Amino acid sequence: MSSLNSLFNRATIGTRCKTCLNLAISRIKLLRNKREVQLDGMRKEIFQYLHTGQESIARIRVEHIIREQNILAAYEVLELFCEFVLARVPILESKKECPVELQEAIASIIYASSRCSDLPELTTIRNLFGTKYGKEFVMSALELRPDSCVNRTVIEKLSVKAPSAEAKLNVLKSIAQERGLEWDSSATEAQFNKTYDDLLDRSESSQNKPTICTPTEGRSIPSPVPVKQTAQTASSSVSPKQFMVQSTEGEKLQASRELSDVLQRAREAIELADNACNAARLAVNLANVKLSVDSS
Repeated sequence: MSSLNSLFNRATIGTRCKTCLNLAISRIKLLRNKREVQLDGMRKEIFQYLHTGQESIARIRVEHIIREQNILAAYEVLELFCEFVLARVPILESKKECPVELQEAIASIIYASSRCSDLPELTTIRNLFGTKYGKEFVMSALELRPDSCVNRTVIEKLSVKAPSAEAKLNVLKSIAQERGLEWDSSATEAQFNKTYDDLLDRSESSQNKPTICTPTEGRSIPSPVPVKQTAQTASSSVSPKQFMVQSTEGEKLQASRELSDVLQRAREAIELADNACNAARLAVNLANVKLSVDSS
């Protein structure tokens, strides 16, 4: 009974593995076609930047092209590995341990499953191999342990490290050459050859460099004042306490002026109201006088 169950389980894993491998191969082909179209458009865009002299933008955008090229190369290798494993699924079903000739292909598929989110079928395949060969076999490939057999090309192409200056320059030269552009790469080469320390020293020297004013007729050049001395004189002339006192006195003065303006407007409004009341009383008296005259 146990032998029948083991045979049934092996058959089930083999069938599911075949289905997932076929789906992964189909998806890889679709993604490769899509990314090749996108890559062609990106290369045209880089050519336009080089043609119009916008090399600074081209130096940045070329990293996206290199990343897309690496992903395409990794997809090509993974497609070959999936086809290789698919053709040998019967061997996987018949053996309990992973065959030596399939270890590189299976380990590379497992390693890529955690780095290729566009291929969810690889995750299912990884779980199937984890069920058959154990968790340690899967973790060895994911963590790149010394005993793992992951393909070096897959590791390199799926790496997230920034491309080297030489690789970026070669891609820019190839784009200019394939479209017949006579591009002078000396400025870009000089920019790529600069190190971080050179850029840092240049920024510091530009900040500490004193400004020199050209003399004009009849005018004397003022002597430069060090930054530290000006800061000390400024701090010694006005202390923080004096600055706070001055600021509070200014606020009080402004508030008193606003209050006086409000009071003056209130007095004017009261006077206007009194005048209106007096006018109303006169009107009432005149009306009473007129009524008494008419009645008499």
